[in-house]
Amino acid sequence: MSRKACGFKQRDIARAVRGAEAAGVKIGRVEIEPNTGRIAIVPAGVSSNDGELDRELAEFEARHGQS
Repeated sequence: MSRKACGFKQRDIARAVRGAEAAGVKIGRVEIEPNTGRIAIVPAGVSSNDGELDRELAEFEARHGQS
């Protein structure tokens, strides 16, 4: 059985984390898809069940004082 080459390297993760921190993002967790090499930075306070639309709606409501 042969192994497939890894889609990411430790330096790729470190670079993504440093970039997010430099942008002022407080990191909650880092998700990595080993098959594709996709690295996702999830900000602190974001639930894994929240979708992009849910986050945008929550931000909109926070800005406009709606509940």
